[in-house]
Amino acid sequence: MTYQDTVKWMFSQLPMYQKQGKSAYKVDLSNTILLAQHLNNPENKFKSIHVAGTNGKGSTSHMLASVLQESGYKVGLYTSPHLKDYRERIKINGKEISKQFVIQFIKRNKPFFETNSLSFFEMTVGLAFDYFAKQKVDIAVIEVGLGGRLDSTNIITPEVSVITNIGLDHVQFLGNTLESIANEKGGIIKSNIPVVIGETQNETKNVFKRIALVKKAKIIFADKIKSSKYDCDLKGAYQDKNIKTAVQSIRELQLKQYKISEEDIKYGLLNVVKNTGLLGRWQILKQSPKVICDTAHNREGLEIVLKQLQREKYKQLHIVFGVVNDKNLETIADLLPINAKYYLCKPNIPRGLDSNKLKLYFNDQNLISNTYNSVNEAYKKALENANSEDVVYVGGSTFVVAEII
Repeated sequence: MTYQDTVKWMFSQLPMYQKQGKSAYKVDLSNTILLAQHLNNPENKFKSIHVAGTNGKGSTSHMLASVLQESGYKVGLYTSPHLKDYRERIKINGKEISKQFVIQFIKRNKPFFETNSLSFFEMTVGLAFDYFAKQKVDIAVIEVGLGGRLDSTNIITPEVSVITNIGLDHVQFLGNTLESIANEKGGIIKSNIPVVIGETQNETKNVFKRIALVKKAKIIFADKIKSSKYDCDLKGAYQDKNIKTAVQSIRELQLKQYKISEEDIKYGLLNVVKNTGLLGRWQILKQSPKVICDTAHNREGLEIVLKQLQREKYKQLHIVFGVVNDKNLETIADLLPINAKYYLCKPNIPRGLDSNKLKLYFNDQNLISNTYNSVNEAYKKALENANSEDVVYVGGSTFVVAEII
C-alpha cells in the first residue's frame, strides 16, 4: 500500500472520532493495553509529559515541546487532530513521522488490528508510542485525545501530568457538568506524579484536590503562582494562561533534574511555531484585508477569541463559520458578534453540520448570513466582499480552518 492507501484504510476501516463522533468512542482501555503488549510495551521505553484539558492542551503541548527542544532534548510530540496531513500528529523535534514508518507499521500490524477491531485512535497511539520508543526520544509530550481516564494515551506514567482547564465540551461522553468532566480528565493523575492545573475553577478545584490526595500526587495551580512574564510567538490573548501552565510544568521537570535554563524557556516560548510547526492558533494569514483563523470551537475557546476579534480595528467584520453536527449552538449563540456578516459552510467531513441547518439557527438569532457549498467558496466570497480596512475571521471548527490553511 502507498502512504495515501494506508491512511485511507485507517480512516475508512475503523471508527474515528474526527469523522464519526460518538460511535468511535471506546469505553475502556482493554484494546489499548492489548495493543501495547503486542508492541512490547513501547510506552515504558520513553519519558513523557501527559497533557489534558478542554481548551489549550494543544498549544500548551507545543510550548512544552519547544522549550524542551531549546534545552537540547530529543522531543516526541503527539497531538490531535491534524489539520492537513495525518503525520502532523506524530513529530520528533518538529519533524513529522516519515510516510515509510506509517506504511510499514500498518503493514506489519494490520492482521492484529483487524482481528481485534482496533479503533483509528488506538492504532494511532500505538504508532506514536512505537515510533518514539524506536527513535529513542529523551521525552515525549503526549496530548490526550478526548477526556483522560479512558483515553488511549492513558497507559503512560509521565514525569508530570498537566490539565489546562475544564469546559463543557464532548458532554455526550464525559458528562454534562464541569465536575463530571473534571473527574474524567483527572483520570490522568497518577500516583506520586505531580499534576499542574492551568486554571483554578470553583467547580473543579476540589475534584482535582481529592484525586491528588488519594493518589498522593503533588498538585500545583499554575494561575495562583506568581511568575515572570514571558513573551510567546503564539499571539492569541488566551495564550497567557497556557504560557503559565507550560512554565509551571517546566518548573516541575527542573525539580526532577532536567537541565532547562531561563534562556531555554524564553526562546522556547518565542519559537513555538518554528520549533514545532503548530498551525491555526490566532494565525494571521493575510494583511490586507487582515485574515485571522483560529481553531477555537467550544464556548470557552470562542469566548476569548471572539472578544479579541472585537478589539481588532475594522470597518466591517466578515466571519467564515462552520461547525460539526454534535455542536450545541445554544452554548455559543450569545458570543457571536451581531455586527458581522457571516459566510456559513459545512466542513468537509461526515460530522459537518449542513450550512442550511446552520442558517436557520442564524436567522433565529437575527444574524446576517449566507450559505455556501464549501468552506473554500465561503472564504473566497468573504475575501471578494472585504475591502482593505475590513477583517475576515475563519473558524467555528478545527475542520473549517484545516480547509483554508
